[in-house]
Order: sequence, then C-alpha cells, then structure tokens
Amino acid sequence: MDFSSALPTFAITLREGVEAALVVGIVLACLKKAKQSSLNPWVYGGVGAGLAASALVGVLLAWIAQALSKSNQPFAPVLEPLLEGVFSVIAIAMLSWMLIWMTQQARSMKASVEGAVTSALRQEGGSGWGIFSLIFIAVLREGFETVLFILAKFQQGLIPALGALAGLGVAAGIGVALFKWGIRINIRLFFQVMGVLLILVVAGLVVSSLSHFDSAVATLAQMDRKSEALCFYYERFAKNPSCILGPMVWNTTQIFPDDKFPGLLFSALFGYTDKLYVVQAISYVLFLLTIGGIYFRSITGRTSVAAANGKSAQKPISYRQE
Repeated sequence: MDFSSALPTFAITLREGVEAALVVGIVLACLKKAKQSSLNPWVYGGVGAGLAASALVGVLLAWIAQALSKSNQPFAPVLEPLLEGVFSVIAIAMLSWMLIWMTQQARSMKASVEGAVTSALRQEGGSGWGIFSLIFIAVLREGFETVLFILAKFQQGLIPALGALAGLGVAAGIGVALFKWGIRINIRLFFQVMGVLLILVVAGLVVSSLSHFDSAVATLAQMDRKSEALCFYYERFAKNPSCILGPMVWNTTQIFPDDKFPGLLFSALFGYTDKLYVVQAISYVLFLLTIGGIYFRSITGRTSVAAANGKSAQKPISYRQE
C-alpha cells in the first residue's frame, strides 16, 4: 500500500491543527485565569463539533463528486478530472489566502482570542455558547481547508484522509505539550518552516490541477467532435504536445518516473510530474513568485518589527497555563 499520498495532507493538517490548538489553549488559559474553568466542557464540545462538521462537509462533497463522476451520463468520464481540477483550484485559493492571512495576523492572535473570550464571558447566560462558537469556528475553518485539499486528491482513495488524521493527532500532541506540560517550543520557527513546505505543496497542486483540466478537455475532445478545437495544441505542435498545456518541457519517465520511489514521494509532496508542459511550468513559477513572495515579505516584515522592538525572532515560546 502506497502511503506517500498521505504526506501532503499530514503536513497541511499538522500546520492547521497547531493553529487551532493554539486557539484552544489560549481560551483554556483565559478561562482558568478568570476562574471560569467550569466552561471548559464548552471548549471541548466546540472542538468535537468543529471536527464533526468538517468531516461531514468532506463526506458530503466527496459523495457528490463520486456520484457525478460515476454516473451514467454520456460525459461522466469528463467530470471526474474536471471535479478534481475544480476542487484543486478552490483548495489552492483557500490555502494560499489562509496562509498569508494567518501569517499577517499571528502577532495579534493571542490578544484577539483573549478579547473574544472576555466578550463571551460578559454575556449573561450565554457565555458558554459564546466560547463554543469561538472554538467551533476556529476548528471548522482549519478543518475545511484540509477537507478541500483531500477532495482535490479524492482519486487516491482514503490514504490522504489517514494522513490528515495523523497530522491532527500530532497537532493535538503539540497543543498538550505547550499548554499542559509547558514545553518550550520555537512556535514561530515551526510556522515559518511549515509555511514554506505548504507553499511548495500548494505549488505542486497548481501543476496537478492543470493536468486534471487537460485530461478533462482531452477526453471531451475525443468524445465530441464539436469540441476537438479545444485541443488547439494538437495542430500546432507535432512532438509530444498536450491538449491545452503546450509543448513538453521534459520527459523523465525513464530516469525519474513519478510512479516509483523516490519520484512518487516528490509527486505526492510537491506535485512533481515526469511529463511537464509549458503552461504548468509557467504557472508553477508564477505561483512561487507571487504567493511565495507575499509570504516571505510577511515573514520578513514580522521579523523586522520584532527586532525593532528588541525581541528575538528565534526565542522559544512557552504557552504553559498559569
């Protein structure tokens, strides 16, 4: 059984899970400080409900996607790669936006969560539901991003889901280490490293999403003569063209195939393909230059601000509850 496809979802769920764990830990610490630990069950209930809602959304969307792709409609063979491509684009947009947004908001996350908890505690008779809603939304937000990524990989079966569960378990362990045991972890460095890895994973998703769209258009062109013109590169390039992705940049099937180790590992993590086309290569570079550039500018800006305030960017942070 090939578990390489579990690695990307493990990395994404680990990062998103640690973000959610930080929110949960901050809320629990605030409740303890305010002597409102009796509301802790609302926190755990929000975590459980957020995970359940994320799983439910994933199951529902996966069922719809499978039903459409396996239907007896004449164009059913086109729908499966098309749906994978659509889910991939949505996952790319969501993961990229959340990565940049969370990087920019990280400095004020603790203060904003504490402010939300304080507001919830001021509500007479409804403080429990306020805490529940805060945790539920935080967990659902992170879970939904992972669900979208898994759906983009739904052709690979349940293995990506196993990677997500493993990442969730490790994230929970990191949360316990931070808030219960007071272990000092350089959480800033962790997020920076995981952010770089996430950028590479999503960049690979750009390549695979274009491959899905190319496969869908090629299948449609073969099934319907009226759609043959969609594969405009067939007529313009005689040597190894794709349908809509242009001429081939490289063909490494003989020396570094993407269906055998270690090419299989690079394919699962970073979207490596042994047949790369011009449109894929250009899109990959553009993604790294734009989204990657914005992300690194966010990191550099935060580091500069921290240095200006006399704070060490490499100092480990302890989140032990007091």
